Amino acid sequence: MKLIITLERDETGMFIAECPAIPGCVSQGTTEDEATTNLKEAIQGCIEARLANGMPLTVATREIEVAV
Repeated sequence: MKLIITLERDETGMFIAECPAIPGCVSQGTTEDEATTNLKEAIQGCIEARLANGMPLTVATREIEVAV
């Protein structure tokens, strides 16, 4: 399964990784690689929990264009 993730550096220098297709699925790390690795583990846990509770594995995500 391939999923889109976001990576953002916070004010303390930590990298925050999030999977928008799985609400609440977030992790962090001191590097982008560490945050990504940690998020992969979080995604596996989130998917297991969603399966156990009869929830859909992911929610729909869309890309839209916004004028800036």
